[in-house]
Amino acid sequence: MAWTAEDVEKALTTIKNKAATDASFRARMLADPHKAIEEATGHKVPASLKIKVVESDPAYHMTFVLPEMAPEELSDEALSKVAGGVSVALIVAVCGAAVDVGPCAPQICGAEAEAR
Repeated sequence: MAWTAEDVEKALTTIKNKAATDASFRARMLADPHKAIEEATGHKVPASLKIKVVESDPAYHMTFVLPEMAPEELSDEALSKVAGGVSVALIVAVCGAAVDVGPCAPQICGAEAEAR
């Protein structure tokens, strides 16, 4: 049976809840996540799907997963996204940051530069 987005969401909730309350299940998730997920959900996980389970460490407040390295050259699709100039999202981000730290640069967002 193929996994649907709903199956994945439900499985994640089930696995998190079970791993938070069942020490033996938690150990199985760390040792053999494919088998543990199948046990908890009834769905077989393809062996080709690589899964890395990391146990929470109370010494850290956050676990940050780094994205894949970007290729050195931009693809045609990426080039077309930046070919038009500065994006609205970038303008909002720059102006939003400027509002918090000082005057907005009028040449970036067109707002009047005012000191707080």
